[in-house]
Amino acid sequence: MPLLSPGQSPVKTLLAGLAPVVFVLLWATGFVGAKLGLPYVEPGTFLVLRFLIVIAVMAPLLLLLPDQRPRSWRQTGHVAVVGALMHGIYLGGVFVAIGRGMPAGLASLIVALQPLLTAAVVGPLLGERVGARQVVGLLLGLLGVALVLSGKLAPQGGPAGDGSPSQGFGLDALAFVLAALVAITAATVYQKRYVQHAPLIGGAVVQYLAATLVVGLPALLFESGRVVWSGELVFALGWLALVLSIGAVSLLMLLIRWGEASKTASLFYLVPPVTAVMAYLLFGEALGPLALAGMALTVLGVALVVVRPRGR
Repeated sequence: MPLLSPGQSPVKTLLAGLAPVVFVLLWATGFVGAKLGLPYVEPGTFLVLRFLIVIAVMAPLLLLLPDQRPRSWRQTGHVAVVGALMHGIYLGGVFVAIGRGMPAGLASLIVALQPLLTAAVVGPLLGERVGARQVVGLLLGLLGVALVLSGKLAPQGGPAGDGSPSQGFGLDALAFVLAALVAITAATVYQKRYVQHAPLIGGAVVQYLAATLVVGLPALLFESGRVVWSGELVFALGWLALVLSIGAVSLLMLLIRWGEASKTASLFYLVPPVTAVMAYLLFGEALGPLALAGMALTVLGVALVVVRPRGR
């Protein structure tokens, strides 16, 4: 379907064309924002602060917009499950991995395998056919990630010879980001199956309340709760809460309303390289030739799965 009718103004046509790209750029900043704020606060505490800001902004709107409240306790429960998976375990895994030294670009690359995991594992479980294009994409994606990890997890070859992982992270960080990958995949499938028509604002409040419980309990048990307030942390919190959690998600809903959901999905495979460029410019996270080749293979693999050939 066309994005806009022929009678629409050129300005709105331009905005509609730029919106998917803007959304992907905003999404990529989520990984960079985590890297920016984590030196000043532990991951769980960081996320709890972020979620509470979102709830404080959006919850009062439910008093003014009663049609945005969840329609039943059953719907509320389904939305809470999505929130626990998508914002709690997914973001929690990514933030902990980055906090333990994983480069933001690599974390973005691994969780970008979500379409591949959905096509290869979840699709067949739901009776969906996996085509040759998806199989090739899966193999390329896995090969690309293996190439990137082969350098990032290799022992240091320096004189010390202490065998510590390169780039300052090890298998624990990898385990957390893999848990995030599984969580975002499960959340996507669950949302498609059980949460199709939840109101945007009420659904967001329920999701972030559930995520706060999921992240908050481990934070109370295993973190100190210490926050070193700084300009970088305040900026990261404000950006992630207001621009990303509220702005980017609202833009996604607008794209779906405009009929551009498929175009937005096709651009998601650009998130890892965009994140890698941002992380390099801001934090000096450099990728070697092998890692760059692996990222290119992974992006190609995800593109094969996500981008639909014309005429289908």
